[in-house]
Amino acid sequence: MIAFALHGGAGAKAGRDYSAEIADMRAIAETARAALMGGATALDVVTDTVHALEDSGLYVAGKGASPNLNGEFELDASLMDGKDKRCGAVAALQGYANPIDVARAVMERTPHVFLAGDGARRFAQGQGFEALSNPESYFTRAGLFESNHPPGTLAHGTVGCVCLDQYGNLAAGTSTAGVFGKLPGRVGDTPVIGSGTWADGDVAVSCTGQGEYFIRAQVAAQVAYRLKAGQSLRDATASALQEVVDFGGEGGLISVSRTGEVQVPFRSAGMKRAWFSGDEAIQSEAF
Repeated sequence: MIAFALHGGAGAKAGRDYSAEIADMRAIAETARAALMGGATALDVVTDTVHALEDSGLYVAGKGASPNLNGEFELDASLMDGKDKRCGAVAALQGYANPIDVARAVMERTPHVFLAGDGARRFAQGQGFEALSNPESYFTRAGLFESNHPPGTLAHGTVGCVCLDQYGNLAAGTSTAGVFGKLPGRVGDTPVIGSGTWADGDVAVSCTGQGEYFIRAQVAAQVAYRLKAGQSLRDATASALQEVVDFGGEGGLISVSRTGEVQVPFRSAGMKRAWFSGDEAIQSEAF
């Protein structure tokens, strides 16, 4: 059994044409399906999927990053392998295009879980990742002018992926540039294991939305523990998102269980997403 979901961020703006994003997500999902059917692992598919979303420039992550208040591009990402709960994360990484790859390197090449700021940059440099020669010309600032929120509030964008491979392994990954116009050094839920990303032997979760509320609710891990307590995946995801709403926030998540069930709920104007389970047709939607 294989199952897969990706998201390109919650908070899609009503009335905007997302046909390019929907086509891109569908194409990436098709590539993921072929890889999974060919024997690829969940961890590799998640990494490759998030990397592709970062490279597209269509979402507020990777190439699509929007700057902080100082005009700098600070990127966050995390990755978790459900098989043994290994994980890696980076936050406020500057000068590199694909924080998900650096997060995986943290997981696989260090004894640590989380590197931030200049430490993350120096690590990426030391590991041979190619630095951007001209960030100002690289980033597309995707979504900078389509926020549903007034200045000073938590307008947001994220990408993520969750996956079940044919060996029964689950994995999750998430990447973002954070909220628009954020304070320098701000870190949301995306790189925080348990808040924005989680994977174990039962479920994989990637979140998107106003990260401050997702941190307070520990949404990604909360879904997992609700599932362990006997809730259905539908009820677990709904309950965790309701806590975000009760705090006054918004957002959504994608989730895949070890049985291949996929849930992609959101409590916001929309959420760009694509998913499939088994041999079902790929679905891709924004609202």
